[in-house]
Amino acid sequence: MKDQLFELPSPFLLESGEELPGAHVAFRTWGRLNEARDNVVWVCHALTANADVLAWWPGLFGPGCFFDPADWFIVCANVLGSCYGSTGPTDTNPATGRPYYQAFPLLTIRDLAAAHEALRQDLGLTRIHTLIGGSLGGQQALEWAVQQPEVFEHLVVIATNARHSAWGIAFNEAQRLAIAADPSYQAGQPDGGDEGLRAARAVALLSYRGYEAYASSQTDPDDSRLLGHRASSYQRYQGDKLVARFNAYSYVALSHSMDSHHLGRGRGDIATALSGIRARTLLLGITSDVLFPLSEQQELARHIPGVMYAELDSRYGHDGFLLETAGITHFLELFYVPTFAH
Repeated sequence: MKDQLFELPSPFLLESGEELPGAHVAFRTWGRLNEARDNVVWVCHALTANADVLAWWPGLFGPGCFFDPADWFIVCANVLGSCYGSTGPTDTNPATGRPYYQAFPLLTIRDLAAAHEALRQDLGLTRIHTLIGGSLGGQQALEWAVQQPEVFEHLVVIATNARHSAWGIAFNEAQRLAIAADPSYQAGQPDGGDEGLRAARAVALLSYRGYEAYASSQTDPDDSRLLGHRASSYQRYQGDKLVARFNAYSYVALSHSMDSHHLGRGRGDIATALSGIRARTLLLGITSDVLFPLSEQQELARHIPGVMYAELDSRYGHDGFLLETAGITHFLELFYVPTFAH
């Protein structure tokens, strides 16, 4: 299946006041709308993911899974700023005829949600049965549910927050510093920042997993080893994997987007913003998550009306939102029991 492209209204006005001319959003769909047009599931992806949700969220989306395309009309759109088909930093700036690179305008989580809202309207989807996302995708889903409370019937958010924390921003800044220290990033070239991106990924992994996850999977079985430790190889391997599929310019842009997340900005406060959500909400935290700790999920639960709150007991840390699909499915089944038999 290939991406479809949606051309945004041009110029697309951003929260910062800047404009993004000639922008487009890449998206994919699976399944079919039923006659009542009430079987739409919209997925918001995380930082380095793409529109192919069946590939990166297996076990939750796909044939035989809870969200089976045989039953649901599934939509997943790539965010602006990414390098997976939507307009991003390596695209051509119409004003200069050259790629944006570091000059790409600031995108906030509100901008990401607004772009997908324009797509929703273009697709003629007046109601969304379920809006789901984790991490940055959860931030976008919350923002969108606040912006358009009458559109979404159900909201499922996992390992996310109402405002990006100082802890999370510090992790992101450490990663951006690693990228900025790579001379090729400053030179502005297609593969600029690759070495910095490798280092940034190594930093990020420390926040995605945690002590127990590394201890259980990356401890060396050979006590005599002095160099070439398994944990070192793992960091390098994961850095190589990301460099092969992503770029430093999008990584910097979207990490800034994550830092911008604040549901209370211009709305009085966070509690007021969350109290306006009308969707039935399932909120899942992960017990071992050090990046989006349970305290952030509990803050959300205090203010979203009628929320169902649960915790996934996982040793995988923040990455549990991608890996613990059996646990997520269990809570989805409990969540949907009052409304229909799946």
